[in-house]
Amino acid sequence: MADQIPYTVNCSILLTDLPLLERPAAAKAAGFDGVEFWWPFASSTPAADEIDAFVGAIADAGVQLTGLNFNAGDMPGGDRGLISWPARSAELRDNLDVVARIGERTGCRAFNALYGNRQPGEDAAAQDALGAESLALAAKAVERIGGTVLLEPVSGADAYPLKTSDDAVAVLDRVRDEHDATNLGLLFDVYHLAVNGADVDVDLKNHAERIAHVQVADAPGRGAPGSGDLPIQRWIGDLRDAGYAGPVGLEYKTADVHPFAWLPREERSA
Repeated sequence: MADQIPYTVNCSILLTDLPLLERPAAAKAAGFDGVEFWWPFASSTPAADEIDAFVGAIADAGVQLTGLNFNAGDMPGGDRGLISWPARSAELRDNLDVVARIGERTGCRAFNALYGNRQPGEDAAAQDALGAESLALAAKAVERIGGTVLLEPVSGADAYPLKTSDDAVAVLDRVRDEHDATNLGLLFDVYHLAVNGADVDVDLKNHAERIAHVQVADAPGRGAPGSGDLPIQRWIGDLRDAGYAGPVGLEYKTADVHPFAWLPREERSA
């Protein structure tokens, strides 16, 4: 179903005036068939009733969960993932099966693994070795449900080491070569790439076959498409022409009463 959905709403950054469990229904009411979330729980191993409520909200709304993050730590506090964070490695590993079970119940097959910041006092090479090992374990955890682990370059976090598509693809290659894990792909977020100074057209051309998910926001400001200077609609067309058939994640910030006004309603769902 996910590959038939043109756009999917990131309900962790959009519709935030509503309680989290009401957002899938709001996305459906706005005309979308897909939603994605950052990790929506306070811990790596939420209680069964918390998981049931989350899964139930998605089912009741009649939307497809197209993407879910592994636990990335305290995002508002500056954390950007547990994958390469030695002190929280056990917590990350406890999270893997929980994510896979949510994917199994919801039909979600794309799982974003934020790599993690460089940690003071930790050797960067050791963090990278742990990162590759953790990504391989994540890939194995979701492989049984046909899942793909996503890895993305990120902007706005100096300590996050993956700034470019080349950075992320190099890690994916390492995981493949050292751990024989291949169900991983590049999360191509045009906002993060552009803010970090990438030539998005070149990245798209060079890495089209590695792109497993796409997210968009405009720059400057991380607003809705059309609020800034980025040629988002052209890039989406180029991605489609290059063979990308998955949903485009709307991961922008807006205080507009009508947050999706830029996108005609008839284009929001299949």
